[in-house]
This record gives sequence, structure tokens and C-alpha cells, in this order.
Amino acid sequence: MQTNELLQLFTDDIGTAQRLLELIDAEFQAMSERDLPRLEQILSEKIPLLSQLDQHGSARSQMLAAQQLSADRAGLEALASRSENGADLLTRSEELSQLLESCRDANLRNGRLIRANQASLKSILGILRGGETPGLYDSRGGAAKIAHQRPLSQA
Repeated sequence: MQTNELLQLFTDDIGTAQRLLELIDAEFQAMSERDLPRLEQILSEKIPLLSQLDQHGSARSQMLAAQQLSADRAGLEALASRSENGADLLTRSEELSQLLESCRDANLRNGRLIRANQASLKSILGILRGGETPGLYDSRGGAAKIAHQRPLSQA
């Protein structure tokens, strides 16, 4: 009976992970367009999905522990070897693992975009505050020597 529950958790989590991947991709698009209201909406949709994945992961670990198996791939393989739907368990587990890996990769991509935007914003703020100047050139192509830097508000 445990294997049917475990299989159902895997099936539910596959759907959840697919939806999460869609949201992470939508998040990337919204960040690219700087659509903050859409980002807030996506975040509010992502949080329950992440919570559900975490709860189901804990439940799967507890089910394996109740069978005195390790809560890893080896434990799942041991359970699958003595179950009539063991092949389905392993297939669903692999499918979920691949989806979660895709989510992780997409999330890392989004993180790189966030860091690039932060660096750009920091540079722009530095210019506006007068502490940082862009590389300027004089009429001969050499670096311009600016004697005194003034903040934009004083220019």
C-alpha cells in the first residue's frame, strides 16, 4: 500500500514541478521586461508550490524510513525491487529529478539576470551620485582628465 501512496506523491510532484518550471520561465520574462506587478504575482504562486514539494519530499522520506530504508535513490530502488509497481516508482522518481534539475538550472539563470541588473543599477547610481564616472575620451582618443567631479544634481 505504501508504494501506491509514494507513486501518487511522485505523480503529484511532477505536476507541481512542471508548473514551477513554467513560473520560473515567466519570472525570467517578467524580470527582463521589469514587470514588477507580474513578478509579485509569480512569487505568490511559487511559494505554495515550493512548500508542497518540500512537504511531499519529507513524506516520501518518512515512508522510506518506515520501511527501514534510506531516504535516497538506493532506498527507493530497494523498495521498488520488492514492489509490483517498482518500475513505475523508479520512472516517476527519475522524471521528477529531471524536472527539479530543470527548475534549478532555470532558477540559476534568473539569479544571473538579477546579479547583472544589480551591477547595472549600482553603476548607474554611482554615476548619479557623482562617485563613479564612465570612461570618457578626449578629442585625441585618450582618457579624458576631469579635474573635478560633480554629482548630477549639481551639474
